[in-house]
Amino acid sequence: MLKLLVDENFDNTIVRGLFRRNPMLDMVRVQDIGLSGEDDPTILEWAAQEGRVLLTHDVATITRYAYDRVRQGQPMPGVQDCCSNSASTRDRGIVERCRRSRIIICF
Repeated sequence: MLKLLVDENFDNTIVRGLFRRNPMLDMVRVQDIGLSGEDDPTILEWAAQEGRVLLTHDVATITRYAYDRVRQGQPMPGVQDCCSNSASTRDRGIVERCRRSRIIICF
């Protein structure tokens, strides 16, 4: 099963919607595991150690650090960058897109 880590800045409306669609999702939030306020490389390192794809709205910095990990040959389960305007459209297909790619950038 796909394991997800939800970034601190992620819209909780989407998190609730994903759980409603699939209550068995293996999804944890950054704030629930004691990483609130940590920098992006620390979040990505934890996600890699746990084999979790990161769900985020942070298009400004997280993708650069994710690509750096890939270039350096470090583990990188993936980043799903979710930044469209509507919460109802953002949660549609997130899990399916995560399954198809290591790093997905959708603008």
